Amino acid sequence: MERLDVFDCSNVFMASYFTDDRGCAHCNREHTLIYIYSGELEITERGRKTVLHPGDCAFMRRDNRMWLQKRAKEGNPYRSIVLKFSREFLGEFYQTLNRRDIPADARRDKASLRVLPSNRPDIRSLFESVIPYFDAAVKPSEEVLKLKMTEGVYAILHTDENLYASLFDFVDPWKIDIMEFLEKNYKNELSMQEIAYYTGRSLATFKRDFAKVSDLTPQKWLTKRRLDAAYEQIRKGGRKISDICYEVGFKNLSHFSKIYKEAYGVAPTGSI
Repeated sequence: MERLDVFDCSNVFMASYFTDDRGCAHCNREHTLIYIYSGELEITERGRKTVLHPGDCAFMRRDNRMWLQKRAKEGNPYRSIVLKFSREFLGEFYQTLNRRDIPADARRDKASLRVLPSNRPDIRSLFESVIPYFDAAVKPSEEVLKLKMTEGVYAILHTDENLYASLFDFVDPWKIDIMEFLEKNYKNELSMQEIAYYTGRSLATFKRDFAKVSDLTPQKWLTKRRLDAAYEQIRKGGRKISDICYEVGFKNLSHFSKIYKEAYGVAPTGSI
């Protein structure tokens, strides 16, 4: 049995429920906070495995690929609650902060997964307070959802001041958010010089700023994002591989097939 309940607050609040084991590749498009209510979650990223048990909570940085293995345990279903923090939400939250309270020496953690201290009262009360809504299939008000999102941000920030730099990676408000621009334009044929120009930066500044928000080079990020988009389209079926290849931004079908197989272990035609 599988159930995925989504409470829509800019598509950032959801819960999943499984009575069997499930594995899936996962790529965060937004910063994410996940809480395990029952069952077990094994996360594999960069060859490292982390297992989360009931009461555990982890922060997943956006634009990182992970393998998630969700398991029912000892007769209990896998049950988790997830908060996804959109750039828009974080931007609005950042504007409410007193600049004097923002640590000037915060440094962005390059790790894509951060397990928060277990059994913290603020984290446990945050997530367990929404379980009754899911059980009753009642959607909380927008005000309640936004309050829970705000509690989630504070739970992250109270863990480590360096997480300020991970969450608020748009500290120069006069510059266009790099990731937001790329998400909207990754299918387009743009040079790095053009991307830098359109985001209000010199090429050198663009590369420096990009390194603050991704461990990949800009070109590798674009390739990965296009592959992710192609993978999702191919899984849906019903379309030609060549049409999908060109739609997501690749210009050469044979090259696309080669790097797709390298990324997913199977040729595009084998994914259908």
